[in-house]
Amino acid sequence: MAIIAKITTQKKNTERFNIFLDYGKDKGEEYAFSVDQDILISFQLKKGMELDDLDITEIQFEDEVKKAFNLALNFLSYRMRSTKEVIDYLKKKEVDDPIIPDVIHKLTEYKYINDKEFSRAYVQTQINTTIKGPEIIKQELFEKGIEQDILTKSLALFTRDEQIEKAIKLITKTMPKNNKESERQTKQKLEQTLQRKGYSWDVIQIAMEEAETEKDTDEEWEALRHHGMKAHRKYEKLDGWEYEQKMKQALFRKGFDLSLIDRFIDDIKDGEN
Repeated sequence: MAIIAKITTQKKNTERFNIFLDYGKDKGEEYAFSVDQDILISFQLKKGMELDDLDITEIQFEDEVKKAFNLALNFLSYRMRSTKEVIDYLKKKEVDDPIIPDVIHKLTEYKYINDKEFSRAYVQTQINTTIKGPEIIKQELFEKGIEQDILTKSLALFTRDEQIEKAIKLITKTMPKNNKESERQTKQKLEQTLQRKGYSWDVIQIAMEEAETEKDTDEEWEALRHHGMKAHRKYEKLDGWEYEQKMKQALFRKGFDLSLIDRFIDDIKDGEN
């Protein structure tokens, strides 16, 4: 058993107090620990009060909770966070594991964290400020520790019409101008881009149709000529049948239609005659 000998205010932080205990003749008076102002008040600590080991352990535990709580509040002051983000932050700051559940409980009780509200706000922000599709947003929320049922309800905010609209904007933004690729190859690359951005296949197909990604005949022919001449220079020393097969294979891999490829090869032959 020890008696509080004196309580002093810390110079650098006036909201924290140093507690000095008198352990009697054997040890005398010495600094024991410091506490936050709220802890001082809640435990009604004052000079002359007796404390046993259990009291001291409880006071110090609650003080650690208070310090971690303040850390979390500062972390939350910049933007909304999920519960998992706060837990990960506290662990990074080396807060002891037994302290964290008490901190999370207080934050939840005081409505500083709420995964339902966080999830809905996160989805709406992504809709308003990014071109991400729902699958990417879903993965990001999952990584932030949002439960499946909350996640699913929040993603309902991202309507199908909005997804199609954003997918069309992404197509328009990334559609290459005057490129030398075949129409099929261009479409494949656009589809792959949309998939990477998190859009579903059915939304992609609708957006591709509405975005008018088809090339006109002249553009497709010019693209074919560009790749065709490259292939011709590579295979021109081959004999007839082998030359034609190599040319067709090379240009078909580039996504060109066989009828256009045949037309190009015929033009090459006519030019040689």
